[in-house]
Amino acid sequence: MDFNLTDEQRMLQETVSRLVSSEYDIETRHRYAASEEGFSRDVWSQLADLGLFGVPFSEEAGGFGGGGVELMVVMQEFGRGLVVEPFLSTVVLGGGLIEALGNNGQREEYLGQVIEGSLLLAFAHGEPDSRYNLQQVETRAEKNGGGYRLNGRKAVVFNGDSADKLLVSARTSGAARDAEGISVFLVDRTAPGVTVRAYPNIDGTHAAEVYLDNVDVGADALLGEEGNAFPAIAKVARRGIAALCAEAVGAMEQAVEQTLEYLKQRKQFGVPIGIFQALQHQMVDMRIALEEARSMAIMAANADQAESPEEAERIVHAAKVIIGQAGRKVAESAIQLHGGIGMTWELPLPHFAKRLVMIDHVLGDTDYHLERFSELMETPAA
Repeated sequence: MDFNLTDEQRMLQETVSRLVSSEYDIETRHRYAASEEGFSRDVWSQLADLGLFGVPFSEEAGGFGGGGVELMVVMQEFGRGLVVEPFLSTVVLGGGLIEALGNNGQREEYLGQVIEGSLLLAFAHGEPDSRYNLQQVETRAEKNGGGYRLNGRKAVVFNGDSADKLLVSARTSGAARDAEGISVFLVDRTAPGVTVRAYPNIDGTHAAEVYLDNVDVGADALLGEEGNAFPAIAKVARRGIAALCAEAVGAMEQAVEQTLEYLKQRKQFGVPIGIFQALQHQMVDMRIALEEARSMAIMAANADQAESPEEAERIVHAAKVIIGQAGRKVAESAIQLHGGIGMTWELPLPHFAKRLVMIDHVLGDTDYHLERFSELMETPAA
C-alpha cells in the first residue's frame, strides 16, 4: 500500500493548514470557544468557501467524492489547530447519516445546505444509560396520525446547542438493545417539546442534553426505512472514529513538537535540559507513541475498504484503543517534561492535552473499544 499523499491530497492539506495557521493562535481559539455558540461563524464560512464541507460526500450528492484519506488530511490539520468548529457533528456524522439514509429529495435539500455551510447538524444518539453502546436506544417514536411522536432523552450531544436540526435516533420497535427497530428522524432544535441544556466540555467544545417530550414530526422527518437505520449508524460512527483518530494525531504532533522545542530552550545548570539522557528517553517514547498512532489513523481512514463490515469494525476498534493510549502517553509526558508551566492556561500545550483526553471519550473510550475488539476476535469467522 502506498502511504504517500497524492498531489490533490497534499494541496488539500496545505489549504487547511494555511487557514488554521492564520485563524487559530491559542488566544483566538480561546475566544471562539468562549463565545455563546462555542465556535466562529466567520471561520465556518471560510471553511465552506474553501469547499471543505463537500470533501467526504459523493459527487452524486454534490460533494467531491473524497474518501477516508481526504477526511484524515482535513481532521489532522484541525487537530493541529485545536479547531472548535462543528465539522465532526455537522459534516461527518450528521451529513454522513443523511447521505446514507436519506431519499433523493432529502439528500438534495439538506446536503446542499451542509456543503454551503448554511445548515448545522448534531447527531443525538447517545443516552444516559447507553455507555457507548450504539445499539442501546430507549427513546421511542410512536406513530401519531400521519407522522411520529418522540419521547426520550439524549446525552452529550456535541454542538447540540447550536445545531439547526438534530438527527435523533429513536426506537420504532424492539427492545432497548436490539439492532433492529432503530430509526433516525430530522428534528428542528427549536421544535415544541424539545429542550436543550447546553454546557462546555473540559476541552472548550460544547455539548448538550436533549429532552424530547411529545415531539411531533411528520413522516418526511424519517430518514430511510423505518427500523432499519442501525447499519448506517454503525458505518457513520466508524467514519467518525476514524476522523477523531486523525484529529488526535494532529494534536499529538503539536504536543511533541512543542515539547521538543521546550527541551532545547529551557536551561538548567547552564545547559539545555534536552541534553539529559532521561529526558531524551521520554522524548523518544513520545515520538514512538505518535508514530504508532499515525499508522493506526491511516488504517482507520481506510477501514471502509476492508473485506467485511466486521473487519472494518475490528480495525476501527483497534485504532481507537492504540490512539487513546498513545494520546494519554503523549499528553502526560509533555506536561511532565514542561514541569509546572505545562499546566498554565496561557501555554497551548495543556489545551492539546485536554483535547486528547476528550477525544478518547467520544464515540467510545479505550476500555470500551478494547472490550469490543476482544469480543470480535473471539467470534468465529462466518
